[in-house]
Amino acid sequence: MDIRFLAPDLTHLDALKCEAILAPFFSDERPLCGALGLLDWRLCGFLSRAILRGEITGAVGETVLVPLRPRFTVDKLFLFGLGASAEFTKDSLVPATTRMLEVVARAKVRTTALVLPGRSTGRVRPSEAMEGFVSASLARNEQDEVILIEPHEAQREMDPIVQRERRRARAAGG
Repeated sequence: MDIRFLAPDLTHLDALKCEAILAPFFSDERPLCGALGLLDWRLCGFLSRAILRGEITGAVGETVLVPLRPRFTVDKLFLFGLGASAEFTKDSLVPATTRMLEVVARAKVRTTALVLPGRSTGRVRPSEAMEGFVSASLARNEQDEVILIEPHEAQREMDPIVQRERRRARAAGG
């Protein structure tokens, strides 16, 4: 699996080349934050209106597929409910990330951009989120490429973990 980073801004999101964007969010996250807030803005508030109508709730386990074309070069957006932000802990990271990866594997999506759980609101530190992603993706090989949508400061904190895992994979002959 090739892992790279992308800054969460409209210029980068508009030019993104992958099959799907994976975005977790909290049931009490209002307004939508980070990359998901930018996507909602580009979609003219489509996601916010669906939330206001109760069509999307952010409940734990909720998964919603939203088509993104023609506004984006990416085909689809997968939304993943995380429940209430106060109930999300470090122990929630790996199960939430695993669920996200399982859903896109079942959908046969090979290249994704993703926001790690808890990162859009800053509830989870970058290094914790990256370690959770590593744990969730260790035994998985369905993804060819994962683009982590993170600000530059977070990328600097996450990159050593990515490099460590690349060294481990090379040492193991992968």
